[in-house]
Amino acid sequence: MASGKRLTRHVVPHNTNLAEEPDLWTLVEGRGLRVTDSTGRTYLDLAAGGTRANAVGWGREEIAEAMYDQAKKLHYFTPADSHNAAAVKFAAILSELMPGDLSMAFFVCDGSEAVETAFKLAKQYNYYRGLPRKYKIISRRDAYHGTTMGALSAMGANHPLRRVMDPLVPGYLFVERPYCYRCPYGKDYPNCDIDCAQVLEKLILDEGPEQVAAFIAEPIMQMGGCVIPPPEYFPMIREICEKHDVLLIDDEVITGFGRTGKMFGIEHFGVVPDIMVMAKQLTSGYVPMGAAVTKPSVIGEFPVFRHIHTYGGHPVACRAAAVNLEIIKREGLVENAREMGEYFLDGLKELERHPIVGEVRGIGLWLGIEFVQDKKTKARFPEDNNPALRIVKRIREKGAFCRPSMQSIEIAPALIITRSDIDEAVKIIEEAIVEEVQFLGM
Repeated sequence: MASGKRLTRHVVPHNTNLAEEPDLWTLVEGRGLRVTDSTGRTYLDLAAGGTRANAVGWGREEIAEAMYDQAKKLHYFTPADSHNAAAVKFAAILSELMPGDLSMAFFVCDGSEAVETAFKLAKQYNYYRGLPRKYKIISRRDAYHGTTMGALSAMGANHPLRRVMDPLVPGYLFVERPYCYRCPYGKDYPNCDIDCAQVLEKLILDEGPEQVAAFIAEPIMQMGGCVIPPPEYFPMIREICEKHDVLLIDDEVITGFGRTGKMFGIEHFGVVPDIMVMAKQLTSGYVPMGAAVTKPSVIGEFPVFRHIHTYGGHPVACRAAAVNLEIIKREGLVENAREMGEYFLDGLKELERHPIVGEVRGIGLWLGIEFVQDKKTKARFPEDNNPALRIVKRIREKGAFCRPSMQSIEIAPALIITRSDIDEAVKIIEEAIVEEVQFLGM
């Protein structure tokens, strides 16, 4: 593995043991679907930069040139009391893509900031309507919405990122997630009454609707590896939120801009949220950017929105985003995500014949493989014997890269992937699983 000690000794690493002087993987170049490390070895990137951000692939000079041109013209001006032309133009482009009447954008630098913005929108919306006690936010178990303090408070897992930051922001509540493979209510879909949706109404009534501002949800949940709700779930959630005057916040930070085979993940369920948050594929990672987009009926309650980010609506980021979305549209990458996703899912489904593969699931080019110790009982492995961690390592040793998620692995390549790339990926993944089965003696 490539040594990164000498190159990164002055960089504080993310989520690694500082006492161990981590030998970090150092990347130097990317082209298309492949990245090259500091030793010159090239890898097939099955995680779109590791965070599923890169929709259009590596080395898009068209985006880089647009950023350069904008920086020469106007690289920055404060969003406090002005607009810049690049942000105004991009907001209009973005509004054309939005479902329903979502059309009012507030630009930030990443997904966590977008989630913080959505929470501030929800709370100030109620404040200005004369409902200052309507402030609580409901999230879901095992949800992930970012790492700023408000976003982290909506994380529904006993994760180290959350544990070390206690106490968090008060006023956050949780319901069980829709996870049909491991139904928290011990039922089987479709004979389940969609209890995972109905529990939201129970919690709202228990707390008092006059205290609940918003419900936030990812259309497809990441923790545990691409967890897809039943089709009835979001229509029921939408109805419950409307009934009790609760804003529905749709977290599209991962699913937005084609990842699931539609422009936005929520479109699979025929629902329009009150606020949508986005980042990652908004610029394909070429520059940091996020956004919260809401309806005129929401922002219309505001005399002023009390919120600002120094680099919100950054002209260079807005120009990069505009060109990125043009590439997605021009090259039919949303359609490619749907078609290649179906092909990829078919290939990976064949791996369910292996004794540790409990379920393969996916939608578009976001797929997950969940590993189990016992396929009949769906029993997990002990936490100190997690096969997903070893399988990801084996995959990388074979020349590809993906990410673990609890006891699953996630696959989310750039939307430019082809059938031959997928064939290569399935072969590598299966080889890694077979080796792990042998290692476990199963």
